[in-house]
Amino acid sequence: MAKSDRRRLCHLEQIAPGQSLGFRKESTGPDDIFLVNDGGNIYGYKNSCPHWPGSTMPVRKNRYLDSESSHIVCSGHGALFEISSGLCIKGPCTGLRLTPVSLEITEMKEIFLLEEPHP
Repeated sequence: MAKSDRRRLCHLEQIAPGQSLGFRKESTGPDDIFLVNDGGNIYGYKNSCPHWPGSTMPVRKNRYLDSESSHIVCSGHGALFEISSGLCIKGPCTGLRLTPVSLEITEMKEIFLLEEPHP
């Protein structure tokens, strides 16, 4: 089995606790994935609401959290998701989950996206 490709996203210091940060693969267009720092724990998900796959979640760049920074929110549908699990707890997709992405945080506190190799 081929080893996953790594793509550097950012340094841990670039995403403060209670903040979210989006990233895109192309130079233009919506973010493909986003990270959330929940009390020092970093979680990553695809930027796609399970209620309407492919629809982006933030109303503005890097705005993936509610005003209390306690839940991920889909601005289009009003759905609320647990940060640690991606589980929708309120809204039209209750019981569904965000799609997590694989991350690696190095000793130097660099955050990498682990991408599956292309066939």
